[in-house]
Amino acid sequence: MRRTLFVSLVAAVLTAAFGATAAQANHAWNTYHWARTANPFTLLVGDNVSSTWDAYLDGAIADWNASTVMDLTEVTGQSTKRCRATSGRVEVCNGTYGNNGWLGLASISISGSHITQGTAKVNDSYYTTGSKYDTPYWRAHVMCQEVGHDFGLGHQDESGADLHTCMDYYNMAQPHDHTMHPNQHDYDQLVSIYSHLDSTTTIGALAASTQAENEDARPERVDRADRIAASTITEHFGDGSRRITEIYWALDGRGRS
Repeated sequence: MRRTLFVSLVAAVLTAAFGATAAQANHAWNTYHWARTANPFTLLVGDNVSSTWDAYLDGAIADWNASTVMDLTEVTGQSTKRCRATSGRVEVCNGTYGNNGWLGLASISISGSHITQGTAKVNDSYYTTGSKYDTPYWRAHVMCQEVGHDFGLGHQDESGADLHTCMDYYNMAQPHDHTMHPNQHDYDQLVSIYSHLDSTTTIGALAASTQAENEDARPERVDRADRIAASTITEHFGDGSRRITEIYWALDGRGRS
């Protein structure tokens, strides 16, 4: 009886310890962040989405605006379906990009470790009537996650564990209401990412950045890292800048089941 009790206590302690570790894991996306000279900083988010997606973009912006380090301002988009990036801000787009396996993707342009521009795209080819993804849960979940990447956040988890955040892949099946929004750890991570200040800023730049000029340039090298739920593509340009894209695969996309 005592041995059984002891084993149970040990198991409970280990579960609590490892559970806390998982919940508190760092999920910054490398060291990527917007350069700025003060907090909170104001970042423009361009609305290039259709009326079908307006409420989901509005919801994501409202959720991320709860962060203490940044103020997001939704403005008229300056892009098209292609979702061409705009220097110093984020552009969000939707379009029928084809049955190519991805639900959404986020791209950030990088100079050193500083984000100079960002985009978030959702693929209407997978949100058609009758599709498993044509639900408020999937739409809000994917929109929240792709916009979150543009601030320098990675995934909290890719195992299917439920951490009550849009920044994971809970069940890799059907999101629920608590996977439509950030959680406190996402906000804490943003505080950590933006705990230091920079001597310059990459926000709201009036002149096109070097990477913006590379929108039509051919990268010198492309690196790719594939996981079950996501892939990361890094394009390296001749001037040392990079464009990094995080892809959210559909359940029946690249290796997901």
